[in-house]
Amino acid sequence: MRDTTPRVGFVGAGVCVALLLIMAALLLMGALPSTAEGQEPRLTTRLPAAARLQVDSILDAARAAGLPVEPLVDRALEGAAKGAPPGLIVTAVARLRQELASARAAFGSSASPSEITAGASALRAGATAKDLAQLRRLRAGQPLTVAASVLADLVSAGVPADTAIGAVFALANGADDADYLAFRRTVQADIALGASPAAALGARLESLGSMADSPAVTGQTGVRSKRKP
Repeated sequence: MRDTTPRVGFVGAGVCVALLLIMAALLLMGALPSTAEGQEPRLTTRLPAAARLQVDSILDAARAAGLPVEPLVDRALEGAAKGAPPGLIVTAVARLRQELASARAAFGSSASPSEITAGASALRAGATAKDLAQLRRLRAGQPLTVAASVLADLVSAGVPADTAIGAVFALANGADDADYLAFRRTVQADIALGASPAAALGARLESLGSMADSPAVTGQTGVRSKRKP
């Protein structure tokens, strides 16, 4: 008589061996470094391998510090689009990461990503970390994104940095975001009509009656009192 008893033991042992092999493979995969981990896919084809690794390292450090990463990626992509040398792109991204860190330190740990990014732009325009901290005090409990962005935009329009900083300080107590945007718009319009940047800014401050109230600016051009180095 043929033995028809199922070979349960052999079948069960085979399944166990297979499971063990799968688990070992998974553990091995987890132990090996992932080549994709930490890589920004948008930079894969835009930068040489060496520069991309350096930028990825900067991005990882920014993430670990809780800093916005998008501005850093944008800076790298901008450099690549302009054909900048890879080394300069890495340097620019590293510098921006430091500016973001300085802005966050000046604005406080509760600052939003947009505030930090705007603060970094203000630093690049010529503000100092002390200026940003002062802006935080003057606008306590209010958002800082627009005020810091207007500062950078005024400098981009040709207003001297100290003059722009003084104007932003002069408006800080009573102006809301809409007031800042309207102020920037009118100053830029005056410049487009032929006024010098400093004169345009000063005239608009004077019309708002802000200059007399602010110790941060003097004279009809809104020039900020000279800072100590």
